[in-house]
Amino acid sequence: MTSETSRGIVRSSELTRFRLAPNPGPMSLDGTNSYLIGAAGTAGRVAVDPGPLDEPHLRALAGDGPVELILITHRHADHTAAAARFSVLTGAPVRAADPAHCHGAPPLQDGETIHAAGVEIRVLATPGHTSDSLCFHLPQDGPHGSVLTGDTILGFGTTVLDYPDGTLGDYLESLDRLERLGPATVLPAHGPVLPALDAVARAYRDHRLGRLAQVRAALGSLGADAGAGVEDHVGAVTDAVYADVDPSVRRAAELSVAAQLDYLRTSGTVG
Repeated sequence: MTSETSRGIVRSSELTRFRLAPNPGPMSLDGTNSYLIGAAGTAGRVAVDPGPLDEPHLRALAGDGPVELILITHRHADHTAAAARFSVLTGAPVRAADPAHCHGAPPLQDGETIHAAGVEIRVLATPGHTSDSLCFHLPQDGPHGSVLTGDTILGFGTTVLDYPDGTLGDYLESLDRLERLGPATVLPAHGPVLPALDAVARAYRDHRLGRLAQVRAALGSLGADAGAGVEDHVGAVTDAVYADVDPSVRRAAELSVAAQLDYLRTSGTVG
């Protein structure tokens, strides 16, 4: 058994590996994938989403090699709770879009290119799941590159729009942006690695548009006033569109419905 395997670190692409954090749950699925980026022959590492505050998990990540930089895809605690501790443990600065989650370094900017651990990392703003969601494009990672997608695209299922912070209009634009990257490898923060980012982004868009059609139909059957506040219809529409949803993720379904109702109202496409 290699030392890498004994630490629970798994190869995910030519330039990346990950360790699954011990935080499974209805929203985190099997747990958070904490990634390590680094070119062959380079000692340094870039860590992405250190995850929950779990000391064995952090020490396993830190034991892979010197961490030069810690990147955060978005503000949710299953990605950020350990960031400050991991920074202390490794001496590496933390960068995120949200200044509140930065430690010892400035916030990340859309379009910024980072060179670290022998790798080129391009920062892409992809709001929708949250307003501060980022993806990290590694154009040199294999024949088509790879993208660390955070919670913008998951390894299975679909993501939640954390309305009102996350909006459907932003999310659809983010999917368009990711589709333009072509068949890059998808490195999600939850779930397995996927091929062909462009195909996955199209499937996600089709799913959202299908849900919008269901929401429109639910509003029609309820005789709902499209001009009323979003909160007036969330419960009834969720009952109609997500009738079989598990109670553990009911709140997530309601958030997505609220985002869809807001999109339909503000875009003038209800009815």
